[in-house]
Amino acid sequence: MTQAYRARILSFDAQATPSNSARLDQDGLLVIGANEQGRQVVQMVGDYNLLADEFKSRHADVTVQHLPDRIIAPGFVDTHVHYPQTDVIGSPAEGLLPWLESYTFPEEKRFVDVEYAAQSASFFIAELLRNGVTTALTFATSHVASVDALFTEAQKNSMRLITGKCMQDRNSPDGVRDQPSSNGLHDATEQSLIDTELLMHKWHGVDRLGYAFTPRFAPSCSDAQLRGLGELAAKYPDVWIQSHVAENVEEITWALSLFPQARSYLQIYDDFGLMRQRAVYAHCIHLDATDRALMQSTGAAAAVCPTSNLFLGSGYFDYRAADDAGMAYALASDVGGGTSFSPFHTMLAAYYVGRATVKTALFQGGQPKLGMSLSPQNLWWQHTTGAAKALGLEGVIGNLAVGCEADFIILNPQATPLLERRTARAESLDELLFAMIVLGDDRLIEKTVISQQLAS
Repeated sequence: MTQAYRARILSFDAQATPSNSARLDQDGLLVIGANEQGRQVVQMVGDYNLLADEFKSRHADVTVQHLPDRIIAPGFVDTHVHYPQTDVIGSPAEGLLPWLESYTFPEEKRFVDVEYAAQSASFFIAELLRNGVTTALTFATSHVASVDALFTEAQKNSMRLITGKCMQDRNSPDGVRDQPSSNGLHDATEQSLIDTELLMHKWHGVDRLGYAFTPRFAPSCSDAQLRGLGELAAKYPDVWIQSHVAENVEEITWALSLFPQARSYLQIYDDFGLMRQRAVYAHCIHLDATDRALMQSTGAAAAVCPTSNLFLGSGYFDYRAADDAGMAYALASDVGGGTSFSPFHTMLAAYYVGRATVKTALFQGGQPKLGMSLSPQNLWWQHTTGAAKALGLEGVIGNLAVGCEADFIILNPQATPLLERRTARAESLDELLFAMIVLGDDRLIEKTVISQQLAS
């Protein structure tokens, strides 16, 4: 079924620099319809007056939904989030490792229960969609039930979602640590690898679902488990990889004590064959030039998590150094260490971080750095088109371009009195985008539309 919308249309030029990539058609037309596979995709997009005649000749019977006061934009892409941590968001702690011990691990133990996992998955997916997130790369727990529950709920909502069984066969408490097979034929490490491969075959490529091999972080995985995951990653190159790296100073010290042969924390993953395209590593705060060069050369991407990094006091992602190295990165909420599902809150925190890295550099010795004031277009790009690129899904999601899957949001810039007042006075696209970043939240999202598979 063909649908057409007339409104202000926000899209991105995938070939432009992020700071100048956005385009806003003030009177735009968006037409979606089925492709050869029956998936709803963008068929036409651009200025209404330029496309109107062609549209009417091709779709004379289609009624255009006219939304003159609304903005239609690509759905947001969250490159790192933890669905089992939804209920520990906003929990106070002194830092990353105490937070994991006090809140995260006790909560994740509960996901062995199928009903609990299903209820949590239902709320999690609904919360993502309510905040305009139409694609997510997310952690589950070490329990098979948690993975099945999340994939089932995402499939029910036709959502593009990537997840996988969390792998942790050591340095984890009972209840979340991987367990041997019930018949005693396989130890915990062997069983974890069997389970993750079975889950991959069950879910990867089904509808809009993708699987991710998911070592929690290097300290929670034995050499044998990381080696086994590296072998699976080589066997299945279209499957994603996700983990954490260089988030916290204490964590780095711990990781290097467990893997003394490694040059750096990031190098641990490369040593086991886990650095490649479709590999996404959350945080990447405390990297050096050699680490960033490794990210660039392997095609791995960083998931930048500004709200959780600020909340847990972990540090600041160095945007300028990442750009200089040419490494890929994109934005992520990192709920529940992250403090909001809202991409607007995440983009605003990223703006703060870009500025904060300058000030901290002044007190760390060496030469002062120039300011890194991320443009509104860049911030928005990091959560849409840039995030799709980081996931290896450029041209599939994250943009309103012909052929892209029809995931989009309808924004109401009059959602609150202050938003209405400020956006009405915006004199440029950057001002409009930045006003929505600073003042926006879930109220700005009037509707989230997901690409559907049409019945044959």
